[in-house]
Amino acid sequence: MNVNEPDTREAAAASLPGERADLLEALGKQRHFLRFTTRDLTDEQAGLRPTASALCLGGLIKHVASVERGWAGFMVEGASAMPDFNAMTEEDFARRSDEFGMLPGETLKGVLADYEEAAARTDELVATLPDLGISHALPKAPWFEEDARWSARRVLMHIIAETAQHAGHADIIRESLDGAKSMG
Repeated sequence: MNVNEPDTREAAAASLPGERADLLEALGKQRHFLRFTTRDLTDEQAGLRPTASALCLGGLIKHVASVERGWAGFMVEGASAMPDFNAMTEEDFARRSDEFGMLPGETLKGVLADYEEAAARTDELVATLPDLGISHALPKAPWFEEDARWSARRVLMHIIAETAQHAGHADIIRESLDGAKSMG
């Protein structure tokens, strides 16, 4: 997918009924802003950390793809599709922290392709789930309310918010790299 162009799935989303089209359109716009921050960058630039944060552009995209993939699994399978956060070891947390950086051998093209796959899976779920109101208990984690349930609809709103938040982080990182901005 060309990072300079809007997500082509937006047109397909328009053929869905109201709410589903609205959710996918909102998510598509945020995905575009996130991907757009990587335009014209080399693999090396995508791995740079020009701010006080440990974040880089390639790592942000890897993280968003992983999170979206996890939440898409949750919409279908419930908490069993998510990591058991309370049982994670230091090694597990170290592997998860690798999401935030470009590892040796990783390319921006590869990271973007992986994100595209995760996005396509989510979009397919939105189009085919029988009911966006279906809900599952959240996995046990210190940051989730005990005994809370989230519907597929709520999960999608969370994915949109998470993508938008990280698109903002990405914009700051890109501006710190070379002065380029996503907007304005």
